Amino acid sequence: MAILEKLNIRATVMVGVTTFIAVLLVLYIWRLPPFRTAIEQTENAYVRGSITIIAPKVDGYVAEVAVQDFMPVEAGQLLVRLDDRNFQQRLNQAQANLAVQEANLANVAQSRGVREAGISGSSAQIESAQAQLSNAKAQRERVISDIRRAQSLVKGGFLSAQRNDQDEASLRQAEAAVAQAEAAILQSRAGNSSATQELRAVNVGRSAVEAAVVAARAVVKLAEIDLENTRIIAPTKGQVGEIGVKLGQYVVPGTQLLALVPAQVWVVANFKEAQTARMAGGQAARIRVDALGDAEINGTVERIAPATGSEFSVIKQDNATGNFTKIAQRLPVRIAINPGQELAAKLRPGMSVVVKIDTGG
Repeated sequence: MAILEKLNIRATVMVGVTTFIAVLLVLYIWRLPPFRTAIEQTENAYVRGSITIIAPKVDGYVAEVAVQDFMPVEAGQLLVRLDDRNFQQRLNQAQANLAVQEANLANVAQSRGVREAGISGSSAQIESAQAQLSNAKAQRERVISDIRRAQSLVKGGFLSAQRNDQDEASLRQAEAAVAQAEAAILQSRAGNSSATQELRAVNVGRSAVEAAVVAARAVVKLAEIDLENTRIIAPTKGQVGEIGVKLGQYVVPGTQLLALVPAQVWVVANFKEAQTARMAGGQAARIRVDALGDAEINGTVERIAPATGSEFSVIKQDNATGNFTKIAQRLPVRIAINPGQELAAKLRPGMSVVVKIDTGG
């Protein structure tokens, strides 16, 4: 009996120790107190990059593919060239139309100068006619005075009656000169009015021709842009992906030709919401990369997403049902790669990594 009691006691102790060790192991695995540390870890993390899909802005047949799969390129380097013959002819046509409109504008300017000169000449003629009218009126007044004096002398017998007839003829001549000067003034004023109306018409036509010139210049600029867009260049330095376009292929705006991956990459780690309680920008991070033989790279927390990943999904979860199970949501955390690391050049967008962040920093 004593031996049986000892065996029972020993079995009870063994079960208790095993249970205690299992509980400690579970607490350690789930990083619960007393094993919880300031280091937060997740395997739900990936390398990201600003992958640009290269597409044409104009339609046409591919005349040249200047790059190959996975080739490094510089900013401004030619990637694909489209057949530009039609666009070149459109530019030539637009430039010819612009030249015509500019010539029309020059003709309008010349016509305006002629009309302004006509107005100036009419004004000078009016002034000359007015001077002639003043002179004719003065001559008429002089003849009238001579007639008055001659009539007194004729009555006194100092002059003959023939002199009176001569004075009457001189008066009629002076009155005719006055009428001629007045008619010249009216004619000059009519010419001036006609020239003024013609100048107004020229000014109205000038506005229309100037608008046509502006429109023609815009057409030329659009043709130049379309011609330039036949050369598809790299917007930034990077490495091209798999080339999806072939020589002679007909493409339209929006057709995916290839992808351009820039050299700059970062890491987005999706942590459980409970893990982000003490996370903040500037904290140190360790990134273990599977593709680099589990080598580690240093990083720094840049920003934490403003919402969980489920909030950005197209179809959001609806938990307003009778059966509800609480699921820990994940917050994306953006981590920058610290400069000066040789292994960082081997990172590629889409790689899976394991991230550890020291939240005690």
